[in-house]
Amino acid sequence: MSPPTSRRPGPQGSSRSRGAGTASRSAKLCLAGLAALTLGSCGMADRLANIGKAPNLSAIDDPTASPGYKPVSLPMPEPEKPIFQANSLWRSGSRGFFKDQRAMRVGDILTVKVVINDSADISNTTARSRQNSEDMGAKSLFGLEGKLVPKGTDPAGMLATTSDSSSTGTGSVKRSEALTTNIGALITQILPNGNMVIEGRQEVRVNFEMRELIVAGVVRPEDVESDNTIDSTKIAQARISYGGRGQITDVQQPRYGQQVMDVLLPF
Repeated sequence: MSPPTSRRPGPQGSSRSRGAGTASRSAKLCLAGLAALTLGSCGMADRLANIGKAPNLSAIDDPTASPGYKPVSLPMPEPEKPIFQANSLWRSGSRGFFKDQRAMRVGDILTVKVVINDSADISNTTARSRQNSEDMGAKSLFGLEGKLVPKGTDPAGMLATTSDSSSTGTGSVKRSEALTTNIGALITQILPNGNMVIEGRQEVRVNFEMRELIVAGVVRPEDVESDNTIDSTKIAQARISYGGRGQITDVQQPRYGQQVMDVLLPF
């Protein structure tokens, strides 16, 4: 009886394994494409559901409860304990003798007068030019110039180089911005030295366009005017955002596919 022979996978088996690997890669690509279409369809469905409707106003919420909210931490002096003098109405460390209605505690509201009037006009011109010339020859090279240099070649002019480069650059910047408006801001935090962290958000809807104004920063109580207002120029670490969303803003923005191609294409 002859011993059993082992079977080896032939070309047919290897082709099956390659086909299985190709099918697996195709399945992964299909799943990735399906996931991308699902994510895109979610945003598309939301946009289709809001056709003909004005943008919804955001709900009024606590800024400190937002996921991205972080308390401000800055270098502060040591807090001073108030010292009360006997038979005196004045308290050391107090900023005022009479109490007023200006915002001074967490939750109080003050009005921020946003006034931005910036302009810049910058022009730069740069010009550069350079010329180089090099000549080299070998009239006598230990008597071997006849053997090293081909016949009919003048050893005096064996090498001559000339270069000429020039560059010119011109740049200009012309910018003009103007914004004047008022917004109510809420005190969200009192720092150890008495400075106040404020944040205000305003939304104005006109027809189908929403205008948003956001102001945040750190202010001193002394800078708050008697009418409970403060200029935006007196806000430290100021963050001012003025923009919008709606039909007009949506038309002005390029399509998502074009934005993706602008990021991915190297040219």
